[in-house]
Amino acid sequence: MTLPEGTPEKLPGPAAPAERTWEARPDQHPVSPTFDELTRRRAKEVIARYPVARSALLPLLHLVQSVEGYVSQDGIRFCAEQLELTTAEVSAVATFYTMYKRTPCGEHLVSVCTNTLCAALGGDAIYRSLGEALGEPGRPLGHEETAGEPGSPGSITLEHAECLAACDLAPVLQVNYEYYDNQTPESAVALVEALRRGEKPPPTRGAPLTDLRTVELELAGFTDDETVAAAAVAGPSAAPESLRGTALAAERGWAAPALPDEPPALPPLPEK
Repeated sequence: MTLPEGTPEKLPGPAAPAERTWEARPDQHPVSPTFDELTRRRAKEVIARYPVARSALLPLLHLVQSVEGYVSQDGIRFCAEQLELTTAEVSAVATFYTMYKRTPCGEHLVSVCTNTLCAALGGDAIYRSLGEALGEPGRPLGHEETAGEPGSPGSITLEHAECLAACDLAPVLQVNYEYYDNQTPESAVALVEALRRGEKPPPTRGAPLTDLRTVELELAGFTDDETVAAAAVAGPSAAPESLRGTALAAERGWAAPALPDEPPALPPLPEK
């Protein structure tokens, strides 16, 4: 706006925010009673692994998710108090990564890859078939929606996954981050029906299937059952499709050239 005499109107700028300082409250427990003494002890163990406490935020969020099945506002406050961060700082991280869920999840998280190659080979059809199988008549289950009571046995949360890094085995899906390769709409529906019955079909690769909260606890760095941990390490980690190039090279005697004794000279930089 310009005043009649031609001088632009000057409006007062916004007041500077008051400076905030963190006040440690070591005797105060988190708001939610969900985070019991065992969870607080585990949180301290996680923080002790890092020279800078705030570096422990990612595993702490997994720890929270192992308790609640998602990251609630109480979980945000719990992490903030443990690490002496603001809730805004914790929320910024929890909302950036899709692996942290902001609504309660089912016993199993089913992630369907719908990125380019998987989609072209049937990923979209798989996602559509699962949505119809898990939803109600006329209303398929949508992204990050749950069939059944969240956390109850047989409940399933369905999600699009942008890329599961398994193009050689497309189309793929994951259950609690374990791989099920070379899927079809029919095999995927049969898989989730088995999960709803309480079964745990073995993944194509990786550790034996458990449930989402157990996996979240493992991602936080804790394994309660050493037998389960040993079985996870012993699980298959590669597929013939992934190793086909290596096999061809061995069959045909191909090898990469040896490194030179001296690295080649770099070209001269252009004059500025």
